[in-house]
Amino acid sequence: MSWNPAIEPQCPHTGALESIETLIVPRAGDIGGFEVRRALPSRRRKMVGPFVFFDQAGPAEFITGQGIDVRPHPHIGLATVTYLYEGEFQHQDSLGTNQMIYPGAVNWMIAGKGITHSERTSAKTRQAASRLYGIQTWVALPEKHEEMDPQFEHHDKQSLPYLEGEGKQVRLIIGNAWGEQAPTRTFTDMFYADALVAPHGLLPLPENHEERGLYVVEGSIEIAGDVFDAQQMMVFRPGDAITVKAGAGGARLMLLGGDALEGPRYIWWNFVASSKVKIEAAKQAWAAADWQHGPFHLPPDDNKEFISLPG
Repeated sequence: MSWNPAIEPQCPHTGALESIETLIVPRAGDIGGFEVRRALPSRRRKMVGPFVFFDQAGPAEFITGQGIDVRPHPHIGLATVTYLYEGEFQHQDSLGTNQMIYPGAVNWMIAGKGITHSERTSAKTRQAASRLYGIQTWVALPEKHEEMDPQFEHHDKQSLPYLEGEGKQVRLIIGNAWGEQAPTRTFTDMFYADALVAPHGLLPLPENHEERGLYVVEGSIEIAGDVFDAQQMMVFRPGDAITVKAGAGGARLMLLGGDALEGPRYIWWNFVASSKVKIEAAKQAWAAADWQHGPFHLPPDDNKEFISLPG
């Protein structure tokens, strides 16, 4: 697909530094030798549009026989997005989904009133050394969709809008931007994109969204003469025209945003909701572990273990 003219910078500048409303330096954590950097939620910013959670996972290397084993666990009130640069995950959930995900594709799991899933490195991949590197995000659902039935979508990379030209390559993962629309079902106006920008290349942010942010995965970018290196997230002031310039080594960016939700969201463990009452109900239901009659069920092909309620 040719580059859409709407995405080409219309001016040579990169915006003003005061256009940055919030600068977030993610906190890093180690989970069994696997590093995760969490940008959202942060003390300075809880959400960007409907995005309520943003994790960079890896890059990590595994020897033969090793990999990731995220046992079955629950979610409510959100949709999860898995997007990989390297490696793979085997996703299994309580709907009966058993789906591999590879780089450039998207797994979009809508939890609604409740879903349980696991993510593991497949047996085939464990037969040799492997790598894993990607981003996981949560999108909070608007109140009128919090109690919807859970759903799951998978879209391979060929089905996602791919824009390239003048040193830029962008894959639109979710929502609408630069005149394109991703096939993933959404419940609010939003966008989420993976961008590779050549050294000193310019990339404008979409102008049709209320809240916008970007995360520097690799390389660096320049805004108003200031350089921002990898593992930093910027949230921009609404309404400002922003064009970022890649550094001398180029940059890989994740761009995200959309309409702000109608109110704040509460987050506890894997639960997101517009009210604490819904969070408490989900906690009690998971602690009860009534897979036959309760609101949560284990994945049919991965039901021998699960993660217990914290605390």
